[in-house]
Amino acid sequence: MLSRLAHNLVPAFGRLTVTADADAALAPGSIVAANHTSLADPAVVLAALRRLGVQPVVMAAAGLWRLPVLGGALAREGHIPVYRKDRRAAQALDRAVAALEEGRVILIYAEGGLPLRKDAAEAAPGPFRSGLARLAERSGAPVVPVGQAGARRITSGSVAKQLAGLVTAPARRPDLHVHVGAPLTLTGDRAARTAQAHEAVTDAWRTAAAQLGEPAALAPLAPLAGPAEPPLPARRNPSPSGARR
Repeated sequence: MLSRLAHNLVPAFGRLTVTADADAALAPGSIVAANHTSLADPAVVLAALRRLGVQPVVMAAAGLWRLPVLGGALAREGHIPVYRKDRRAAQALDRAVAALEEGRVILIYAEGGLPLRKDAAEAAPGPFRSGLARLAERSGAPVVPVGQAGARRITSGSVAKQLAGLVTAPARRPDLHVHVGAPLTLTGDRAARTAQAHEAVTDAWRTAAAQLGEPAALAPLAPLAGPAEPPLPARRNPSPSGARR
């Protein structure tokens, strides 16, 4: 439901375009690591991934499960609450490993929280926590770096500013871009794995940020399926479906 809802709602709030590296793939049992800048970016990333044929299991702050309606939907669909500084924290990792073994795709935000900045500008991903490296180490799953840009143009700053952003976004329809990088296998110790993932997500974010305001620079892609599907190249020809309207 969450992926379908994001797919239907995000186009009303902004102009979303999606691109990928030539060797990008979203195979079953992959970990998608995305940068986190705004309360709006999970919806943006979910909408982009659904365009590419993927509806991931999301690892998110456990507090969301206490919200009316949303909490019930998260529980029903098998998304994974992350408890910090709690004896239940290890359960999230166990559930994520099990989901990967079942062939599900996991979406994780390795920064572990939102930036404290009040402006709507783009900035590189903050430091990563160790959860992503630990999940990759335990599961052996490949990590697919995803960069998103533009979500802060929908919601950022104070509560009042975020509400105002949501209300005005359908009229403004800011540019939103998601870029999918090539999968990588993390190696080395936990610190090295974390650094590799951070660098890859930062590179994907740079590509996404560079496309803001230039939606025809890279054409939108067809669904990225499992290992049997050939990699989809990032073409340089404008596409009517990705052109700015």
